[in-house]
Amino acid sequence: MRFKKMIPNFVTLGNLYCGFLSIGFAANGQYSNAAILILIGMMLDSMDGRLARMLQADSALGKELDSLADIVTFGVAPSFLVYYTYFFHFGLLGLIVAGLFPLFGAFRLARFNISSTKSSMNYFIGVPITAAGGILALLTLFGGKLPNIITTVVFTALCFLMVSKIRIPSLKEIPLPKYGTIVTAFLGCSLFAIYKGTYQNFPYLIYIATPLYITYLGYRFVKSRKDSE
Repeated sequence: MRFKKMIPNFVTLGNLYCGFLSIGFAANGQYSNAAILILIGMMLDSMDGRLARMLQADSALGKELDSLADIVTFGVAPSFLVYYTYFFHFGLLGLIVAGLFPLFGAFRLARFNISSTKSSMNYFIGVPITAAGGILALLTLFGGKLPNIITTVVFTALCFLMVSKIRIPSLKEIPLPKYGTIVTAFLGCSLFAIYKGTYQNFPYLIYIATPLYITYLGYRFVKSRKDSE
């Protein structure tokens, strides 16, 4: 029973480890792999909270782990990715600017953690750091032909949107996991990459995480149908 209650925490730690690996891949010049690992982290992040509720394993420890994992995977890792792919052109100034992203993200997470339960169930205040980090990862993955100024504009906009007072509808009550649009795009791009024969360019973890996540999506869909009957 105790192990059962730890399962969501293991998923959260997997999310954190994806962030660490992403930083390592980015430092070694494997930028596509680094971006994909951030997206895999998004998949895990969308699962841990729901698993905790399904297994009745919600805990203060799990909530703290989730925030710590998010700041690494969706704050630090994307900022390093953007630095290594573009901001390095500006030397120390580029590193300083890239470091602003996790700062804004940390403030966003702290504000969310102390917000009321009622408001957090209905909407988010500001763009969630998970979505912001995922957008930067996708921009790096598919933005090779885009002007660099677009990366700068999107990066700056996301920093301020995370700490803004804009209300963004929460999708927590929808049967499918959070960030479904980004995850769906990720799965579609994975299949396209396999079709084009570029699968060897991706980390092997993608071929473990993707079928597991598809299975999870199927389970959530079947469960929601049964609950509605």
